[in-house]
Amino acid sequence: MKKRKISYQESGVSYESLDPAKTLAQRAGKETAIHLKNYGFEEISNTRGESAFVWNQNDTYMASVTESLGTKNLVADEMRKVTGKSYYDNIGYDTVASALNDLATVGAKPLTVFAFWAVGKSSWFDDIDRTTDLVNGWKQACDDAKATWGGGESPAYNNIVNPDTIALGGSVVGIIKSKNRILLDTNLQAGDRILFLKSSGINANGISLSRAIAKKLPKGYSTILPNGKLYGEEILIKTHIYAAVIQELLDANINLHYVSNITGHGLRKVMRGRGNFTYVIEKIFEPQELFLFIQKHAGLSDYEIYETYNMGQDYALFLPEKDIKQALAIIKENGFEGLNAGYIEKGEKQVIIKPKNITYEGDTLNVRI
Repeated sequence: MKKRKISYQESGVSYESLDPAKTLAQRAGKETAIHLKNYGFEEISNTRGESAFVWNQNDTYMASVTESLGTKNLVADEMRKVTGKSYYDNIGYDTVASALNDLATVGAKPLTVFAFWAVGKSSWFDDIDRTTDLVNGWKQACDDAKATWGGGESPAYNNIVNPDTIALGGSVVGIIKSKNRILLDTNLQAGDRILFLKSSGINANGISLSRAIAKKLPKGYSTILPNGKLYGEEILIKTHIYAAVIQELLDANINLHYVSNITGHGLRKVMRGRGNFTYVIEKIFEPQELFLFIQKHAGLSDYEIYETYNMGQDYALFLPEKDIKQALAIIKENGFEGLNAGYIEKGEKQVIIKPKNITYEGDTLNVRI
């Protein structure tokens, strides 16, 4: 009997529903930009719909972003039953990483991080080991990004959040100084090289589908992958934080034109910029075992899995070919792995992934106004 396919939409996430809501919000937000002028500032309109929003503040640009973890902590809760570990150090770290990695895409250096921890009941925090892990993981992420934890909010949402769970989110404010370090899609040029940074794993995206797979496995999150690791623990691997390395690249005068964070929408995100370019991917990192396991058990084609997960590619950097060698050296010095993966050319807006014979057309990514 043929196995039934499990799609991301069936697990509860639909970009067809989310993307139109996002663009509506962007249009409404744009109309409020007049209020910035009341204080002598102005928005940088090109950042509407980017990963982070930027405004002009005297001799600098300021940027901000808000992100959430999604449902990754539910995997940690289940894995605790298996191993006894809370994993909330990784959970706290990943929540901050989600926001920091979005902020860094516009060239901003993070200044302050704020927490939003919503629980069903305040008694969630009575588990001292778990709470301590959450705090330590959050702090470690701030330290790694050289950012200050400014505070936050921890409301109790009875009848909104389940009593035994927590909904995690955070926001980051950053600075772009000098102004020529801002990274906008208007900087993209035909001939730019595409440099991928290798992911640590699944990050915080596609977790709903990953959880749906676990429910169908006889041993659930305790299932052992071909690499000998537990399925649940592989999902919980910490996300890389790139804020510091992006600043080092800019400090070294690398002519970085643009950055795209490969999260939701998978490798379609390579074409986040609004210009009419064709993004040709000649090489990709080999996906981690976790991705291949999910693909197999979800019954997804390469086209479907590469539009859902990062598949080993975390960040797409766009820069001139002459800067590639130095950029790769800086990336390696920071403990990350880079790949000179492809190039941009003038043409129809699309992403062509040659190793997988996949093409994503421009109309499959509608996240910008």
